[in-house]
Amino acid sequence: MNINVNYSGDYSQLVTPEVKNRLNAIHEGIHTKSAAGADFLGWVDWPGNMSNEFLQDIQNTAEQVRSTSDVLVVIGIGGSYLGSKAVIEALSTPFETKEGLEVIFAGQMVSGEYLKQLMSYLDGKEVSLNVISKSGKTTEPALAFRFLQQYMEKRYGEQATSRIIVTTDEEKGALLSLAIEKGYKRYVVPNDIGGRYSVFTAVGLLPIAAAGYDIAKLMGGATKAQEEFNLVDPTTNSAIQYAIIRKHLYDAGYPVEIMATFDEKLRYIQEWWKQLFGESEGKEGKGIFPASVVYSTDLHSLGQYIQDGKRMLFETFLTVEKANDDLTVFEAENDGDELNYLSGLTLHEFNHACHEATASAHLDGGVPQVSLTIEQIDEEHIGHLLYFYMISCAYSAYLLDINPFDQPGVEDYKNNIFKILKKPGY
Repeated sequence: MNINVNYSGDYSQLVTPEVKNRLNAIHEGIHTKSAAGADFLGWVDWPGNMSNEFLQDIQNTAEQVRSTSDVLVVIGIGGSYLGSKAVIEALSTPFETKEGLEVIFAGQMVSGEYLKQLMSYLDGKEVSLNVISKSGKTTEPALAFRFLQQYMEKRYGEQATSRIIVTTDEEKGALLSLAIEKGYKRYVVPNDIGGRYSVFTAVGLLPIAAAGYDIAKLMGGATKAQEEFNLVDPTTNSAIQYAIIRKHLYDAGYPVEIMATFDEKLRYIQEWWKQLFGESEGKEGKGIFPASVVYSTDLHSLGQYIQDGKRMLFETFLTVEKANDDLTVFEAENDGDELNYLSGLTLHEFNHACHEATASAHLDGGVPQVSLTIEQIDEEHIGHLLYFYMISCAYSAYLLDINPFDQPGVEDYKNNIFKILKKPGY
């Protein structure tokens, strides 16, 4: 299993002795946990160290939720929901009508309309909650939980306790105190893993397992990636290759990266990627701005800007070799739409041709190109891909001399909200 990286420039020219020395220093800093932000490097060897007992406990809880509920509402924001949302969306089918559990997300934004309509939707269905917050005081999920906890207690009474699962800090915090007081089932957000790197912890695994997907295979893919990307070899390690190319393009005057995919199912992988790289790199007046498009839809909108707009961006294609399902174009008796020339072509093959045509056009327009290719979309390959992005993100940020694991700017808007709303102490 591998992720193929192709670059429109001459990659060999980028791997200078200076770059190799820098990569060796970063590798040592990561694996000896001496780099900037070392307190949050627990995710690096997490997949390989995960016990079968822990996975089985997650699976048992998920099966209990699935046996008693029609809906699991997952309350979280940022890394507390994007990872599981990304995996679930990638593995599900657009018009799937499962007899099993539906996973719905709340707390990722503040909307009274959304929450009110959600609670109305839940009436008549059996419900469980999984609230995810390290402190329990993050405003958006805390507001959602305040309303949904009240809903559960009014509806289920004392039985609400067995339907609420808390994923929070192991030792402190308002949510931990509440969970102990109420007797809720608890999982831990590890102290040494930040939210945007937490998809392989209980934060992501419980909702994914509850949705009916194989978390053992997901972690198997992540473990293979951990082993594969442990070697600091810029000629074979595709995660390091991606980081080197990004740094080169940034230095060459391309501070915006557009991730493009031809598969709608990967839209939330893009959203998760944007948080991962945006929060990790965007500091000290530096960093590549991550944006995304889904083709061919966006070729009819943003495609114009990418083709002919300001030359400040580079394009990274995320492509999939094999489709899980497909259609083949048939020959119509009346060729009024003039598509019979496509007869015998699958729609997945059409998208591959569209990728080739788009890449060529944008390259001619002065847009540097990177292509990342995975074999197919399933649990194992998605687990592998997510770990690839996490380790590459760490290298990318360190190459910019940035700590990948803090987010000081996020606090600014929060402090302003507290001032405006006159929170005590602000």
